[in-house]
Amino acid sequence: MKQAVHFGAGNIGRGFIGALFSQSNYHVTFVDIAEKIINQLNTDEGYNVITAAEHPETLAVQNVSGLNNLTQEQAVIKAIKEATYITTAIGPNVLPRIAPLIAKGLAERVKTSDENLYIIACENQISATDLLKGYIFDALDEETKAHMVNKVFFFNSAVDRIVPIQHNQGSLDVLVESYYEWVVEAPEDIPFVEGMTIVPDLAPFIERKLFTVNTGHAVIAYFGYLKGKETIDQTLRDSDIYEQVQQTLRETGDYLIKRYALDREEHEAYIVKIIERFKNPHLNDSVKRVGRAPIRKLGPQDRLIRPALEAKKAGLSYTYLAKAIAAALLFDPQEDKEAMKLQANIHEYGIEYVLKEVSGLEASNDLTKEIIAQYNALKS
Repeated sequence: MKQAVHFGAGNIGRGFIGALFSQSNYHVTFVDIAEKIINQLNTDEGYNVITAAEHPETLAVQNVSGLNNLTQEQAVIKAIKEATYITTAIGPNVLPRIAPLIAKGLAERVKTSDENLYIIACENQISATDLLKGYIFDALDEETKAHMVNKVFFFNSAVDRIVPIQHNQGSLDVLVESYYEWVVEAPEDIPFVEGMTIVPDLAPFIERKLFTVNTGHAVIAYFGYLKGKETIDQTLRDSDIYEQVQQTLRETGDYLIKRYALDREEHEAYIVKIIERFKNPHLNDSVKRVGRAPIRKLGPQDRLIRPALEAKKAGLSYTYLAKAIAAALLFDPQEDKEAMKLQANIHEYGIEYVLKEVSGLEASNDLTKEIIAQYNALKS
């Protein structure tokens, strides 16, 4: 049986990428530091993926096992030596931590194998696989890198599936939405994986996804939080927030249409489809989950700042994006460490400092001025 090594045994790893490999007759080795999940994977050797729908469907995922990368390094290296694919769904910030172990596995592999290996980082980050490749190469010597040529291939991807907070303590089963998309920039002749779409140029797909799905999701979460809403679908019943979401995605859409020559009608239909996905009451998705880690989400290349800057650069409207950024700056649930750090920095140093440090925005930037104006209006 073909082998896949997937870093990240969380809900997205099990409910999305790992499940697709299992459907494609791969044995999936999940690598994670979550000891309880790893042990349960090895005991149960499977789990169910259940769709959040009026009439749920259940997919039985089999041929899975787990390894703890903190305590089973040699076993992980062995798994890498035997794999066809290495994938991740672990968070962009964690990629530098797992790269040295992947590098060790690759160094051992190329000594004894000429089989092709394909590495794909499935993260909500533009060019995430390129980032991972850089971290891996930092840990390799030149001889090993030379041996990897035409043997180890790195492909960027865009992933899209909503996986809400799970309410099934002690179970590996995962509730997911029915819709998913996994787009990979790669040659057509790579080994088949169910649900993987191969494209020659990923840029329009990943920006369309990030600046529609992720931007829209964040906007709902931050405005929902400010109005005391609990869930995403509940928030969208508020007509003012619904209008804010629509207008924000119109701004990101105008940029995407101009940048990639997208068909306007097709993109507007895509926006409608995405908002309909967010309305799914069966997901019961928390605004706090979707809005969590606001420092990362306010990063210069992420879902709010990047499209606002690109819209400004293109001479397009960014007013609603600025308002969404302001709402993110007011996100302050006490259980969210990033949110608390963000609020502490705002309190101590002010908004201008935070926008410079977190988002890379200069005080003189018109976007900065618009965000501050919107922030003050929301606070009043």
